[in-house]
Amino acid sequence: MKIRKIIILFSFLLITGCVGYSSTGVLGTGVSIALDPRSLGTQIDDSLMQQNLRTKLLSADKSFFISVKAKVLDGRIFLTGKVNSVEDKLKITKLAWEIKGARSVNNDLQIKEKFDFKRSAKDLLITSQLRAALIANKKIKAVNYNIDTYKKKIYVYGIAQDQTERDEVMREAKQILDVKDVITSIFLVDDLRVVKK
Repeated sequence: MKIRKIIILFSFLLITGCVGYSSTGVLGTGVSIALDPRSLGTQIDDSLMQQNLRTKLLSADKSFFISVKAKVLDGRIFLTGKVNSVEDKLKITKLAWEIKGARSVNNDLQIKEKFDFKRSAKDLLITSQLRAALIANKKIKAVNYNIDTYKKKIYVYGIAQDQTERDEVMREAKQILDVKDVITSIFLVDDLRVVKK
């Protein structure tokens, strides 16, 4: 089993080698491999689950691929973005639960409304401010967090080294002006099934 995972990782790295390193991390989970407290096997499993879900979304409806963001952390699936109807929201939740290895599905999908440039710009500003605050805070490993903002609600996903770091992320998020709510899915290293040794 370990050999299979290692072969998959090397194959994946060879395929993506020409693409370069982006802010979403090598495995697409938004967390740098070097700083990620999850074991390499768990990182690969999460990455494969995320890719499987993206494939399912694309085959179900091409618009889902662009409008829905999916993140997987330790087998837990997080969905954000905008869809056209409640039926679409339920359909996507069902697709997520069909992914092998899914431990939970957290659906924060919103129903689409008329485009509002002012609101979108404000949401982008909030996300940027929080990202800058996390990078500047020496008590936080900012690379281990993903941030989405919708209608002045901040969604933060990631892995904290300890409760102090989790509290710092919450504190920074609540200090951003005009934020209506902060919704977090931050796991402690101790919450993970398998951790790097």
